[in-house]
Amino acid sequence: MSLTEPFVVMAKPVGPICNLDCQYCYYLGKTDLFPPGEPFRMRPEVLETYISSFIAASPGPVVHFGWHGGEPTLAGIEFYRNVVVLQRRYLPGGWRCVNNLQTNGTLLDERWCRFLAEEDFAVGISIDGPEEIHDAHRSDRRGRPTHALAMRGLRLLRAAGIDPDVLCTLNALTAAQPREVYRFFVDHEVRWVQFLPVVEKGPGGGVSERSVTPEAMGEFLCTIFDEWVRHDIERIGVQNFLECFLVATGKPANLCVMSRTCGRVLALEHDGSVYACDHFVDPGHRLGEVSEDALATLAGSAGQTAFGRAKHEALPACCRECPVVGFCNGGCPKDRFVSSPDGEAGLNYLCAGYRRFYGHLLPYLERMAVLARQGQPISAISGELEVAERDERARWRATGRNEPCPCGSGRKYKHCCLLTRRR
Repeated sequence: MSLTEPFVVMAKPVGPICNLDCQYCYYLGKTDLFPPGEPFRMRPEVLETYISSFIAASPGPVVHFGWHGGEPTLAGIEFYRNVVVLQRRYLPGGWRCVNNLQTNGTLLDERWCRFLAEEDFAVGISIDGPEEIHDAHRSDRRGRPTHALAMRGLRLLRAAGIDPDVLCTLNALTAAQPREVYRFFVDHEVRWVQFLPVVEKGPGGGVSERSVTPEAMGEFLCTIFDEWVRHDIERIGVQNFLECFLVATGKPANLCVMSRTCGRVLALEHDGSVYACDHFVDPGHRLGEVSEDALATLAGSAGQTAFGRAKHEALPACCRECPVVGFCNGGCPKDRFVSSPDGEAGLNYLCAGYRRFYGHLLPYLERMAVLARQGQPISAISGELEVAERDERARWRATGRNEPCPCGSGRKYKHCCLLTRRR
């Protein structure tokens, strides 16, 4: 049985097991779902059933496999050699598989990178920016820093011909230093980066001190967008911005957090259990067992469909009336645990940050959409902004003390912006 609408599975060959002990990780605690002595290793028969079932459920001709954790490299190279063999066994003629491995990069060596390159794996690597920022939360199990190892993994991947995507978390520390974090990735010639907010629920209904505040997230994203759109639009792809551009041009977002509904990104644990979402791996959201139920059946089940539709159907009234709801769509359901100003439940904790971010981007996105319709590269906006801002500075410099202030207040320049504006 295949589905006409594709879905994604985040497969976890070693479950929540990881060689790091990142303080904000939401997945390490999933070990509590399993009995003592659990081996946390996907058995060969589970792997084969998963691969055959996922290919059978796919509309093709390209089938995307995602390998996550925990730390998926702990499964070992031979596990992934078997993955490739099984994929080739079950693929229909003319089809192909694309594998994506999301790793912390610390266990990569030349042998690993050579294999990943030979089998054309796409790789995502987690790095939280400069060393002192990254190492504040991303230590190994013995409390040792990991930045140098992650950067070594990045270099080894590039030497093998793989230019990995980078995932950087937006926690309280990274969000406080937007320019330092962003310039780190630009200076290291990262070609693609995604910034992922950390929201950890704390006792009493609040959030942990490591969590990003809505205001800090909004400030971070607006600050680096202003840098990116003026100077770096051709140098680095920032997924948070380019997904917004897709929406602005009438296309669906690739990120589930921005989609109108969810439920198309399932999680497969090492034991074959299938869950509604990577963020909802719990008994209440367990859909079934891959060895007993076809993946297409689980993905299209009534319960999973209702789970996905609830994202839109449960939006508070203030969200439905929001001018940027088409970009946000309420955000991830896991973060919708605060009340709206009128007391309605289900508002996203990050709402204020989203409103500021999307509102700030909107005029730029509208201009970029016009450029795209005219057949011009969206990077042309950088040159337009440079000219407009140069002319604006010249206009202010040319204004006399006793002339009307350029800000439009109606007051004389000397009584308005002269003392506060840098000319």
